[in-house]
Amino acid sequence: MDELPGSPAPMSAKGDCRMALYEHTVMTRQDISAQQAEALNDTIKALIEEGGGSVAKIEYWGLRNLTYRVKKNRKAHYSLLAIDAPAAAVAEVERQLSINEDVLRWLTVRVEELDLELSPLLARRERERDRNRGDEAAASE
Repeated sequence: MDELPGSPAPMSAKGDCRMALYEHTVMTRQDISAQQAEALNDTIKALIEEGGGSVAKIEYWGLRNLTYRVKKNRKAHYSLLAIDAPAAAVAEVERQLSINEDVLRWLTVRVEELDLELSPLLARRERERDRNRGDEAAASE
């Protein structure tokens, strides 16, 4: 029997429910440090694990320009998390983020499967770093 979109996850033989997969993006204020932004990521990870889920990947994208001001900020620290967790754990994370003054925006999207490769943003940075290392090596010869 095929599942309908939005239907509850099937029950396994043990009777426990399969967890949903999410991509979670967080934007934090520009005036906090990168360490504080990464500490927030660790807090989110701890909340997910307390709720019975797991975080498969955390990417800190750094301080980036915003297209328009958000709560008087022109820049924001961006982070992307790949999450495998029950809906209650994700709801608790969102509740905690809504009361955190350092968080500007967040977005949680349910996905069919987690993408554990580097995001296009970080992949481009890695390619540029590798290219620069190659140029430096050629210049030193």
